[in-house]
Amino acid sequence: MRVLAAVLVPAALIGVAVTAAPRWAGGDGPSAAAAAPQSPGARPAPGPARTTSSPSPTAKPRAEATPVSPSPTTPPRVPASGPGTFTVARAGASSGGGNAYRVEVEDGSGVDPDAAAALIADVLAAPRGWAHAGARSFHQVAGGPAGLVIRIATPATTDRVCATGAMDTHGEVNCRLDEVVMVNLKRWQTGSPEFHGPLADYRALIVNHEVGHWLGHGHETCPGKGRPAPAMMQQIYGLKGCVSNAWPYDTHGTYLGGPSVP
Repeated sequence: MRVLAAVLVPAALIGVAVTAAPRWAGGDGPSAAAAAPQSPGARPAPGPARTTSSPSPTAKPRAEATPVSPSPTTPPRVPASGPGTFTVARAGASSGGGNAYRVEVEDGSGVDPDAAAALIADVLAAPRGWAHAGARSFHQVAGGPAGLVIRIATPATTDRVCATGAMDTHGEVNCRLDEVVMVNLKRWQTGSPEFHGPLADYRALIVNHEVGHWLGHGHETCPGKGRPAPAMMQQIYGLKGCVSNAWPYDTHGTYLGGPSVP
């Protein structure tokens, strides 16, 4: 039977050592300055494939989230708020060292945690992503220490958690607080009107932008008309002459950056 983890937010994660750091306002929205990432090669402590933490000894496992598969003409359901509890995705088949991370999805969001985790794993391992040229590796865990936690949450829960870091996500954007990345469900399910490309690419941008903050990258802006927008640009607020782009590197391994934004 699948075990679900009930996590009240913004409660501190159990068993995760975190280096305090200022926040970055914004994933493709507000975010806070980068915490030190987990050292490459670190391995999660041995443990079960699933972990359970609960707000009280009486907490019980909940029914598994049911994925929503809307028709092409039906917008996906995006609940405005949720219970503030999360299901932890099962770790994928990959194993080994690298930066340990965990994926959590808010209950009642309509997003399947394991499906979301598989997409995130593909982004983190992509040649044009932060794993470029073997520079970094990422290892998904379901239990044990994780220096990075990626949470997909309803707009209200995202706002509430991000506000603890003095960030106003106004129901629309994502944020990062130390080791926790808060992905706004609205952006995950509907993309951005400013991003010209498939939803899968915009989801890749969300992951690359917020993980980029976690790795220590600040915001950047458009380097010139017609050029790819940096992954570290807040593209949801306009492209300033650049073209939509989800990746930190191009196919030749060149970093797609731009001028830093204070």
